[in-house]
Amino acid sequence: MSKFGVMVMGPAGAGKSTFCASLITHLHLNRRSCFYVNLDPAAESFEHTPDLDIKELISLEDVMEEMGLGPNGGLIYCFEFLMENLDFLTEALDSLTEEYLIIFDMPGQIELYTHVPILPALVKFLTRSGSLDIRLCAAYLLEATFVVDRAKYFAGTLSAMSAMIMLEVPHINILSKMDLVKDQIRKKELKRFLTPDVGLLDDDPAEIARRKAEGDTGEDVEMADPQDKNAIMRGDGFRRLNRAVANLIENFSMVSYLKLDVQDEESVAGILSYIDDCIQYHEAQEPKELKDEEYDDMEE
Repeated sequence: MSKFGVMVMGPAGAGKSTFCASLITHLHLNRRSCFYVNLDPAAESFEHTPDLDIKELISLEDVMEEMGLGPNGGLIYCFEFLMENLDFLTEALDSLTEEYLIIFDMPGQIELYTHVPILPALVKFLTRSGSLDIRLCAAYLLEATFVVDRAKYFAGTLSAMSAMIMLEVPHINILSKMDLVKDQIRKKELKRFLTPDVGLLDDDPAEIARRKAEGDTGEDVEMADPQDKNAIMRGDGFRRLNRAVANLIENFSMVSYLKLDVQDEESVAGILSYIDDCIQYHEAQEPKELKDEEYDDMEE
């Protein structure tokens, strides 16, 4: 019997835990069952208490103190330890029925999704037939304020595409915190960011304004001080890098975004509908028998 789950990922500050809380609240209001799994060993506060918390197995604070590791090294150690103790997950998840949506709240360190093979190994374990057999999809959140800085937007999109390639599961990408950009960018302009393309760099208002203000002639800044971040980011080399990244993303044509405002119930419901579609949740549900009074109402 298959189970169903969503792995909520993205960089630090993208609103992953807030989205998980809104999703759980929406599921409860619609009388759907869910099981909340916190896999962030550094998380401290939750709106909804996790049904399973990795800190019951290992915590980042303890690892950093006992092993003398930094935050990133400690986090990788925590996940390596989890991979050596997968019974921690199996014992908690094995008894869940197909009515549950399992929500995995992941940490925000990007290297877990892009550089090291730990998460792909975990995903394979969770989805393997004969074991937990979870129909899993990934929801990658990127903060909507990234659209104001187009270089940052394409860097975030590249990390999302890298996660898609690494994890090899159905994947949706989400621009979160939409309420923060309502007054900064027009709706028509925002639609352009839902499907990334290199044309966004050609008419970047910030870049056009900078060139006008500084009388930029397009010359490179190879002689600039390497420690001068602003000078480097004004140079042709930085612009060529951004264009190369944008072209790579456009050529792969894998990434598109959905909009999310967790304060809007319809927005959360819309994202859930995409998740359900990815994992084919409703196709596996048994028809529910109507109570006698409900049947009578339909006849009337």
